[in-house]
Amino acid sequence: MGRKRARHQRGRRGQSRQRKPHQLVTGILRVLKPGVAELYTSEGTFDVARGGIREAMSGDEVQASLSSARDGRRLARVQSVLVRHTTTFAGVYRRLEPLGAVVPLDARVKRDFFVVPEDKSPERLGVGEGDLVRARVVEYPTRYSAGIVTIDARIGSSDDVDMNVESVIASYDLATEFPQEALDQAERMREDVAEALAQEPLRRDVRDHCVFTIDPTDARDFDDAVGARRLDDGYEVEVHIADVTHFVGWDTPIDREARRRTCSVYLVDRVLPMLPERLCNDVCSLKPGVDRLCMSVFMRLDRRGNVVSADPAPTAIRSVARLDYDTVDRLLEGTATPDDLPCCDAADRPRVAEPIRVLDEVAALRRARREERGAIDFDTAEAKVTLDEKGVPTGVRVRRKTRATSLVEEAMLIANESVAKFLSDAEAPAAYRVHEPPAAEDLRTTLPVLRELQLVDAPLAARVAEGDPHAIQDVLRAARGTSGEFLANSVLLRAQRRAVYLPRNEGHYALGAPAYCHFTSPIRRYPDDIVHRSLRALLEGRRTSCEQMQVLHVLPQLCRTCSERERLADGAERDTQRVKMAELYKGHVGESFSGIVVGVERYGLFVMLDDTCAEGLVPVRALGDEWFDFDEKRMCLTGGESGRTWRPGQRVAVTVTDARPERGQIDFALARGRDASK
Repeated sequence: MGRKRARHQRGRRGQSRQRKPHQLVTGILRVLKPGVAELYTSEGTFDVARGGIREAMSGDEVQASLSSARDGRRLARVQSVLVRHTTTFAGVYRRLEPLGAVVPLDARVKRDFFVVPEDKSPERLGVGEGDLVRARVVEYPTRYSAGIVTIDARIGSSDDVDMNVESVIASYDLATEFPQEALDQAERMREDVAEALAQEPLRRDVRDHCVFTIDPTDARDFDDAVGARRLDDGYEVEVHIADVTHFVGWDTPIDREARRRTCSVYLVDRVLPMLPERLCNDVCSLKPGVDRLCMSVFMRLDRRGNVVSADPAPTAIRSVARLDYDTVDRLLEGTATPDDLPCCDAADRPRVAEPIRVLDEVAALRRARREERGAIDFDTAEAKVTLDEKGVPTGVRVRRKTRATSLVEEAMLIANESVAKFLSDAEAPAAYRVHEPPAAEDLRTTLPVLRELQLVDAPLAARVAEGDPHAIQDVLRAARGTSGEFLANSVLLRAQRRAVYLPRNEGHYALGAPAYCHFTSPIRRYPDDIVHRSLRALLEGRRTSCEQMQVLHVLPQLCRTCSERERLADGAERDTQRVKMAELYKGHVGESFSGIVVGVERYGLFVMLDDTCAEGLVPVRALGDEWFDFDEKRMCLTGGESGRTWRPGQRVAVTVTDARPERGQIDFALARGRDASK
């Protein structure tokens, strides 16, 4: 009885205490995946507590309360929605007589919306069961009532539209259509090379230079051209970039839409461009044999490949050839001759072949110079699913670095560094590309694995933990060609931070560059347009112009938005590739393939197949009828009875057991009759 009274009194004392009021903040809600969200506020970014999203949707401006979690984090809970972001969305129409329902394609929206019986929009538009529609919100859902929509348009039937890809587009909130005012502005644009040369004193006419584009065979827009020549004391390399900002003025309809998108998104079956097609594929595309306006940088290098000087300027050029990587590789390997080059004029073929060889030579020198200064180069391969005209997967193209891709990459790196140095030396604000050194704690977590692989001794381990890029180079070099190469690359790559855009220069750790920016792709990345505007203002002596002051005012937020949207674009591109990869392997269930373990979690192994780089999961239950211990630090699973250990880098043979395109997932089991742990 006494114990009950004591508990009762403690309860009363607890009730008598005044609860500490939660802090209220206002911010933008970003739903990352179903049930998982972040709140972006002026006071920082906060994770949203489980169940704390409530009736809000991604992009909404909300008022939220902040409270402390047990681990010390501050968690947000939505209290009210202030401004709705989503007004229309794509979804699948379902008949639920007498109502209609629209199931959002956006997987982050875990609620259906209803069409009331009085709304005749489905009948008027000929919408049937399972059709993809564009719905407009009439009433937003609350904690106590469902949302109501009306149908604005029928997009197509499930037979006409790839629902899985459309679901990814919706889930990442990707723009698929341009505002009419932006399209109208694009249609009014014209090529005005002669006029620009006459009216702009700083613009140089270099149309007689031998410059050309090198791109993938399926490229449609060409935003960079290169040229090179040998000098008595070294080399000259010139990089010409489409002059997008000449055509797209600040705060015009196209510029505002480009700022909203921030980048082009390269999905498995289409490109969602940052700029209207009229610019990407026509006015700003450096087509061969056509005069085009560019922002260019002319760089002189010594015989060792060090940049001696860089001279940026607006120019007018004329590309003499549209080359592809395969042709250039064949030329450099000696399996093709200059006569095989697709130049506008046959007489230009020898002229083009020599600069290609010069650029190849410069690329080798630049790689050596970058390695000297501590640049870290992780070896990666890019897999792209190929589709037929109906969007059905037919195979996989794995693109690896070649001499052709390398010579273009190195030319772009030199140009980006040179422009960044030019701007930084003048203390000009721009969107700098910044890569911070990895955190010491993240690097220390790599050491148990590197020690077990016998890749580090005590002195080298200490240097790795300090973030010495030369030490990381030493580890990667020691691992090359060994069974631990993949694992060493994996743990060190995972320790790296992601590069971001900042309004100030803080250097680029992985490139070993004191200053770096993105200058070379203004057609598909908005930070490059920011850099072009800053560079032009600096060259023309109008750094304090009204336009530049406006850019400067919004630059910090622009950089944050560009960094965020870049991550989203990368995620959408990966997810659509996974959708089609799973669709491809749905036809290979029961077949076996060789691969490599690329990830280990307590629930199983992630395996990447050799031929296609397709990834799938071997669930832990398929590893054997025993308990497996997961060691997060050593990144391994170990069987409690057999002692068998699984970790990244191991060769395995697996059988495809299932493929689910709607989730972008492939399931594997260990292939029978083969010792997959060897």
